[in-house]
Amino acid sequence: MLPRSSILMRLSMNCRMAFRRQLSPKLSRTTRNRCLHHPLFPARTSPNLNRCPNSLAQRLPNPSLMPAEAPVSNPWAGAATHCASSFLETTTTWNYRPILQRQQRRQCNCLPAQDEQPPDPPSPHSRASSVVMEDEVAPDPPTMQPSPPRPVEPESSAQTRNSTPSAQRPSELYDIKGHVGEGTFGKVYKAENLVTGGFVALKRIRMESEKEGFPVTAMREIKLLQSLRHENVVRLFEMMVSNGSVSMVFEYMEHDLTGILSQTQFAFTEAHLKSLCRQMLAGLAYLHHKGVIHRDIKGSNILVNNRGQLKLADFGLARFYQKRRRTDYTNRVITQWYRPPELLLGATVYGPEVDMWSAGCIMLELFTKKPVFQGNDEIHQLDTIYKIIGTPTVDRWPDMVNLPWYELVKPREDIPNRFRDMFKKWMSVPALDLAEQLLCYDPETRITATQALETPYFTQEAPAAEAPTGLATLSAEWHELDTKRAKKKKKD
Repeated sequence: MLPRSSILMRLSMNCRMAFRRQLSPKLSRTTRNRCLHHPLFPARTSPNLNRCPNSLAQRLPNPSLMPAEAPVSNPWAGAATHCASSFLETTTTWNYRPILQRQQRRQCNCLPAQDEQPPDPPSPHSRASSVVMEDEVAPDPPTMQPSPPRPVEPESSAQTRNSTPSAQRPSELYDIKGHVGEGTFGKVYKAENLVTGGFVALKRIRMESEKEGFPVTAMREIKLLQSLRHENVVRLFEMMVSNGSVSMVFEYMEHDLTGILSQTQFAFTEAHLKSLCRQMLAGLAYLHHKGVIHRDIKGSNILVNNRGQLKLADFGLARFYQKRRRTDYTNRVITQWYRPPELLLGATVYGPEVDMWSAGCIMLELFTKKPVFQGNDEIHQLDTIYKIIGTPTVDRWPDMVNLPWYELVKPREDIPNRFRDMFKKWMSVPALDLAEQLLCYDPETRITATQALETPYFTQEAPAAEAPTGLATLSAEWHELDTKRAKKKKKD
């Protein structure tokens, strides 16, 4: 007979494996039964996942429902309790990744190589279309990886230390205050936590087809967000799954860039604009370093709080990419006014440089307070770009002639570059230099986010970047949706 210490150590190891594998049927029946009947675990359903999203919440241990101290009624309980507590302390808040991946595989076997055929090209104010094709999808991040340093949590989010999906209804925990926007795949609401009084952004995911279970598009966004932790990337706190409804709980940001640029109560200084631009580029540099393309950078997807902190949001169209091998993607991404010319000419092999063009558009918008390239359709969008930065030439963009739609939409006349003449009244020379490098026609020579942060505009030119903390004095919160409502009310 083994000594008691060896038995406890072996049970501790088995329980840890049970936690990590989420009670996989591959474990021995004895070990699985010990874990299932331990008071730390709530009641569970069959090991087979159902297609209903509720099964996701039923199978996950909810730490908020666990007793603070489990009663020790047998020699095994002490070891199991110690094992459970140590595991929950050392794992990241994203301890439900294996279950999400298994559910995704059971729903669609694997990530689809090709997405559904998109509708007609979107209007300038519409959302970017769904993915048309992705012949190869970059591999998912490792299932188990070291926990990143835990960032400082906002005051309004002290209650959300664990991102495990909760089986409680959102209405039981949050009081919805109003509709503040729409993401790529769902509406976004401002909600108050009924326990702490803090505010969160509650994004309700559209269930395109309840028979198919959890949407693959939302699954991709969750899997991507779980690997991101940066001060300039919006943070996902938790998931809530109940009665076929799925909600994502984010940290709340009082404004978005489109909203604050349209208001007249607070005037931005050059230092404020430089700070917003720097934070945007810092967030993009982090995403691209992590192998992520955002693919929908625009004003309404750039959030700003009252402390002047900027964060990138809405990762519904984002994808992992392979840095050493380019992959075919759809070119029907990025809202039209912020879409780079290579996508307008039919390119399907691209990388993070598409985000940098969008960043250049945002930089100009910061200074002019309105979108610069406002095309009515894709052909008119190209004409609008040509009229400002001139028509591209083979010298400036050698691979242009190889793009699929070049012969159909190539410029019929040479248009000179009027960029500096148009924007010199708003921007300094270093700022113009950076904007020109961001809006470079050739994606291969377009500046990266990391390089942009090292340009003289940020490192040498005065004034230094200063966060617009004065936004806290605004009498209201400003989002793109509020701006649209105000314009509609003014017309009526």
